[in-house]
Amino acid sequence: MRAVQVTEFGGPEVLMPVELPDPVAGPGEVLIDVERVGVNYADTHQAENSYLAPSKLPLVPGGEVVGTSGGKRVVALLNNGGGYAQKAVAPEATTFPVPDGVDDLTALSMLVQGTTAWVLLKKNAHLEPGESVVVHAAAGGVGTVAVQLAKAWGAGRVIATASSDEKRALALELGADVAVDSRAEDMTATLIEANDGRRVDVVLDMVGGTTTDQSIAALAPFGRLAFYGIAGRENPKPVELRNLLGHSTTVSGMWLPHVFRLPGNVFGTALTDLFDLVLANKLKAIPGGEFALSDARGAHEALRSRKTVGKLLLDPGK
Repeated sequence: MRAVQVTEFGGPEVLMPVELPDPVAGPGEVLIDVERVGVNYADTHQAENSYLAPSKLPLVPGGEVVGTSGGKRVVALLNNGGGYAQKAVAPEATTFPVPDGVDDLTALSMLVQGTTAWVLLKKNAHLEPGESVVVHAAAGGVGTVAVQLAKAWGAGRVIATASSDEKRALALELGADVAVDSRAEDMTATLIEANDGRRVDVVLDMVGGTTTDQSIAALAPFGRLAFYGIAGRENPKPVELRNLLGHSTTVSGMWLPHVFRLPGNVFGTALTDLFDLVLANKLKAIPGGEFALSDARGAHEALRSRKTVGKLLLDPGK
């Protein structure tokens, strides 16, 4: 089968097209003929071995695919990569049927980015109707879903941040009440101004660095910042617990695999909820570009440049 393999850690240049033997499903697993592969920031960290879960070489990156298994359309989360290929093996427990009316782009957009936004707002932020919500990187995969969910769930004011006029326009089109420049020198003041002079209730942040530091400073009493990535590759300052007392604020982190450790089928509930919203025309996926599998390097370069919007896909047939 055609695949992309990493034999040394590094940037996009280490993604090499290769031919590999077809994988074989073991007990509790399914073999999937892959139609499209989702590209995530986690893949870029996996390729350079900076992800939360250490990578091992040689590595076929990719944690999510959509395709067919046993004649049925499915979308699946994979264990330890393997998605950048024409065939992939996934655990039965993280393989889900794709409803009629949900296309490949949407299925993949909801599987990781959609469930991430759902969990951040429901479990980390505990969003209440009428609260203000800041969505950093609002034109990205998680951000585009988070903006729509926040509005659907009754947020009083959704504030989007993005780095270009086009991205800010997209955020407004998706329901954000205001969109500000993510490169603002003083993000604290920018967010408070965007919220009509009031501190903000909820911030969803995957940027890191000073964006995180200044967003924490913008939180209202009992405000919550949910942190789920460091796309900017710059760590925020350490959070001093005593400083959280100043506004009774909460800073939490979220790594999606931990959701599977929760009692009940939280992930499945989230995905079903998202698909229902899609089928009711209350939520949509935003295409970010489709690349040939052989150009996985180009997909990673585009994602790391932070110039993309929505969901990036790989086509394993090319």
